[in-house]
Amino acid sequence: MDSVKTVAVLGGTGNLGPSIVHELLSAGFTVTGLTRFSSTNSTPAYPDSVTVHKVDFGSFDSLKDAFSGQDAVVSVVGSPGVSAQRLAVDAAIAAGVKRFIPSEFGVNTRKVRDRPMGAILRGKVEVVDYLIEREREIEWTGVSTGLFFDWGLEKHGLSTINLDDKTSSTVDSGNEKFQVSTLAQVGRAVVGVLKHLEETRNRYLVTSSFQVSQNEIIQAVEELTGEEYPVVKRERAEDLQRAGEEKLAVGDYRAFIDFLRAYNNADGAGNAVGEEESSNGLVGLEEEDLRECVRGWLVRAGVIS
Repeated sequence: MDSVKTVAVLGGTGNLGPSIVHELLSAGFTVTGLTRFSSTNSTPAYPDSVTVHKVDFGSFDSLKDAFSGQDAVVSVVGSPGVSAQRLAVDAAIAAGVKRFIPSEFGVNTRKVRDRPMGAILRGKVEVVDYLIEREREIEWTGVSTGLFFDWGLEKHGLSTINLDDKTSSTVDSGNEKFQVSTLAQVGRAVVGVLKHLEETRNRYLVTSSFQVSQNEIIQAVEELTGEEYPVVKRERAEDLQRAGEEKLAVGDYRAFIDFLRAYNNADGAGNAVGEEESSNGLVGLEEEDLRECVRGWLVRAGVIS
């Protein structure tokens, strides 16, 4: 495949989708946004330059028609739509799409597939497995990006910082580094894949903005605000893991948060992305600056100016 010009974004109206669409447009791609027929979102979710089609995500024919003329499909569907991606792959093949990027963009599902967390992520695991089975008919690229750093800070302080109380919390010592990406960096990773087609063909990539520990986040907040954020709670990773397994045993998928925090933050977990594992260089990504990312969050929160 020589180049990608047209890109269909499937389910691009959630937390991550707008950042991916923005980066695709900035890079010069022609973007088509695909939303569900059942969507009741009355707020324009795409820029005016994006053609938007309402599609039945459960209909092969509807998806095939929507994918017609598209060089690539980027899926950003949320958890309820993950399993439906298999049908989207079939429709993409029938429509002549050349590259399919499934909705990964988080924890490395290749790595956790056989862990308890993998049971919750089974839909994602199976879609990548299916793409591998059909890679002679359609090229694919999976992208693990780690936690969404800026989004996580704004939603819950990454379970580390409480701006209201000026306190902090850690899992175990708080020294374990873990993989994170800003939403914009995820978008740039997608662009990088589509601009490096041969290098990324039929591969599972691991990208990031940087590797960071909870204590480094706390330190950055304290330095930028000039105030102390004492650690008032230290949870044990083994307790989080046990709590997750108990929830999962009764079908409570909120277990995922417990599993994820143990996976990222347990002392000795070893899930930070090393230089030899990172695909940043492959797709032209530069590391971002932790302090500047934290500064942006604190400014948006009105804590500093």
